[in-house]
Amino acid sequence: MTTTSWRIEGPHFVNCNCDYGCPCQYMARPTDGTCKAVVAWRIDKGHFGDTKLDGLLMVNTYSWPNPIHEGNGTMQTIIDEHADQDQRDALTAIMQGEGADPGSHMLQIYRSMCTTCYEPIFKPIEIDMDLKGRTARLSIPGLLDTTVEPLKNPVTGVEWRARIDLPNGKEFRLAEVASGTTKATGQVPLEFANSHAHFADSTFSSDGIIE
Repeated sequence: MTTTSWRIEGPHFVNCNCDYGCPCQYMARPTDGTCKAVVAWRIDKGHFGDTKLDGLLMVNTYSWPNPIHEGNGTMQTIIDEHADQDQRDALTAIMQGEGADPGSHMLQIYRSMCTTCYEPIFKPIEIDMDLKGRTARLSIPGLLDTTVEPLKNPVTGVEWRARIDLPNGKEFRLAEVASGTTKATGQVPLEFANSHAHFADSTFSSDGIIE
């Protein structure tokens, strides 16, 4: 099968329903046995074949009734409305793991574990990310809001820094851990507060993660 070569560079963040640290990163079961998450991406530089993707934004929402590897998940892709038709098709393919080898990266893995994948929607998306400050804001009017802030010492209130280092990771190699709050409506409703979040600045391609 011939696949289109693609590559995206830029930061992304995840906010899920697990406690800080997310046991799933260590091959353990999720905190409450289920997995729900939002993944938001800013492409600083990218292409899908000859289609340029620089500056575009994309989001996936996910929900699994059990750990991800047990399947039966639900997902939806939300694409930056500023994308033209070729870009929309490209971003949809990337976010839904099309044309990638099994297990090559998280987008392919997550899609393969979802039995329901709703049609992508195209909306105005606002994403502000500060990886160094470990803060983010995601807004899709009428659909989704996420805020991310640094972890804080519960006694002193001082910001606390933690990282997850996964040399063989399919989602990232090195991530900064933070605290997130998300509320989403639509086909994949989400609601969690002060739960696990992380940031990573990664390069993904049709071949997997590029270190």
